[in-house]
Amino acid sequence: MRVTFIYPGITGKGFNSLGQGMDSGWISHGLAILSACVKAQGHQVDLIDLRALRDWDHLREQVAARQPDVVGVTMMSVDYDPGIRSLEIVKEVDPRIITLVGGPHPTLELAEVEQSPVIDHIFVGEGELSLPAFLDSLERGEDTPRVVPPIPPDLDATPFADRSLFLDEWRRWGWQGDSPEAPFVEELPGPFVTIIAGRGCIYNCSYCQPAERHIFGRGVRRRSVPNVIAELKDLQARYGFKSFMFHDDCLTEDRDWVMAFCQAYRAEGFTQPFFCQSRADIIVKNEDMVAMMVEVGLKGYFIGFESGSDRVLRFIRKGTTRAINLRAAEICRKYGISIWANYMLGLPTETKEEVLETISMLREIDPDYYSPAFYTPHPGSDLYAYCVKNDLSLIKGHQGYRRDPNEPKIKGVDYEWLRWALAESQRRKPWNAIRRGARRLAKRYASPRRAWNKLRRLLG
Repeated sequence: MRVTFIYPGITGKGFNSLGQGMDSGWISHGLAILSACVKAQGHQVDLIDLRALRDWDHLREQVAARQPDVVGVTMMSVDYDPGIRSLEIVKEVDPRIITLVGGPHPTLELAEVEQSPVIDHIFVGEGELSLPAFLDSLERGEDTPRVVPPIPPDLDATPFADRSLFLDEWRRWGWQGDSPEAPFVEELPGPFVTIIAGRGCIYNCSYCQPAERHIFGRGVRRRSVPNVIAELKDLQARYGFKSFMFHDDCLTEDRDWVMAFCQAYRAEGFTQPFFCQSRADIIVKNEDMVAMMVEVGLKGYFIGFESGSDRVLRFIRKGTTRAINLRAAEICRKYGISIWANYMLGLPTETKEEVLETISMLREIDPDYYSPAFYTPHPGSDLYAYCVKNDLSLIKGHQGYRRDPNEPKIKGVDYEWLRWALAESQRRKPWNAIRRGARRLAKRYASPRRAWNKLRRLLG
């Protein structure tokens, strides 16, 4: 069968945004893995990435030109509107095209998705096994259910992500360069790739759980170290990558896996730098693991500090404290690890004094990268349910699920003041600002390559 996937991630930057940072320059691993699974069953697969198109008329032209039998759309909650609009256009072009949706939002908000007349079938949970089996049944003319249940796959038996699905499409619309995905920090040069080693999360933060358990089940299922190393070898052969990032929610929660990976990574001769997600409490309890990761190439951690208030951290069930957050930052500085600081302002029950605690904590941490958000209630989480129960949510449409700090999210928050707090949260202490400025100047003018290039220009 001819299958066309549609990636609808344009809520943030819109059409014609390809290559503009993380949200517009990275692949969807879900679609890329599904592509590999479907191709393995002999079906034809291509992609329409809305980020690469001009407008909705351009989508209409592409659907008409490709003439798929089946169109599948992946949906985050924030992408629901462009996802549905895409399927409306598909049905306008040819009502006979069979339409499928899957991803987090259909899994977590099935009742809403079921109401759409432009959706023929809904896949909940993981689709690596259920989608190929569905397509085979469809091809044989058998009856197929509207809601297709998940079949958890063996991750080591699952094909590697089909990055060509995205690269082939991007190049059609002018993607240039040799990087399979867009680099986003100076520590990770191109060619740059992202990989996923596992699924699920063992932690119980109220702004996330139990949504993730509904999608992936309880606990974490992780690929074996040899399987991940095999994918890195494949990526090296295909793209000669110079850096990468783990997408896992918290790669470091399994200490034994991390230590085994580090040993295998070094033994295979890899030296490419990488970033991954961690937690402050894990960093504090496993300094030797941190040191080992640095030895083999770790350059940065994404850390969810979330708040500088111990009461707020307890309220969101983070499992850390302000003191642990600060100690984790000290360890990162000790080993030269860049800190990508994730944090939220405007959480339910949070006071202005507690926001100021977050600001003072960030001044102490002095992160390399700030990643702030105004708390946004997301479907499937306990904190979302809390907001609904207490009539707090100000979300009017699906695009409001964006975590960017650009609009009011819940009642009872002074967002004008919070915008001031947002700016303050990213204002460094004078000494930290001076130190970082000196470091930038040193990099700019002390680089032998740059000095040589400047000398050559002066000499004519």
